Amino acid sequence: MLIGVPLGMAVGLGLALLLNTEVRGIRLYRTIFYLPAVVPAVAAAYLWMWILNPVNGLLNSLLKDFGVAHPPLWLNSPSWLLGSKAGIILMGLWGAGSGMIIWLAGLKGIPTQLYEAAKIDGAGPVRRFRNITLPMLTPYIFFNLIMGVIGTMQIFSQSYIMTSGGPDHSTDFYALYLFNQAFKYFRMGYASALAWILLLLILGLTAIQFWLSRKWVNYDVV
Repeated sequence: MLIGVPLGMAVGLGLALLLNTEVRGIRLYRTIFYLPAVVPAVAAAYLWMWILNPVNGLLNSLLKDFGVAHPPLWLNSPSWLLGSKAGIILMGLWGAGSGMIIWLAGLKGIPTQLYEAAKIDGAGPVRRFRNITLPMLTPYIFFNLIMGVIGTMQIFSQSYIMTSGGPDHSTDFYALYLFNQAFKYFRMGYASALAWILLLLILGLTAIQFWLSRKWVNYDVV
């Protein structure tokens, strides 16, 4: 969560900034970047199992072509750096197009006169992004943050299909553990308690974010 959610938000915002330009064929580019978001989770999982295959996968084949003698093991390694968790994060970044649509809507809602006034005052691209774009996007940052945290707490299909919780329980996420307790070991009472704990965790994290949002989210309309 601490790595995947901020990274996914940054990639989605970066794509939206690139696609918020008036160039020829921009609608086609937006469609291409959004397509991974509509691919079924099972199909995407099998696709990424092939991409991250340590022996003949697409990613490691490319790394070998660029001179990497010992590419990562990805889904076959419990390592934090370039292991199973990193592989699932990469898969999540591939589907960043769903968040990109929300970021793009937010960028379209920023009045252009703010940027024009900033240019007249001598503000460069970095200052315009920091002082105009980010403050005006705080409601969208808040929304994506909440949805990202909730989605991360409920990760299931990726680990269930791609790794079955392994290797060495490195991808045995909460939802997968709950599922196994209920439908593999038939500990229904324990699984029900886990489900209630998950509900309370998500509710608590969401409430904390709403409380903190009063200090940094800006809903003012220009």
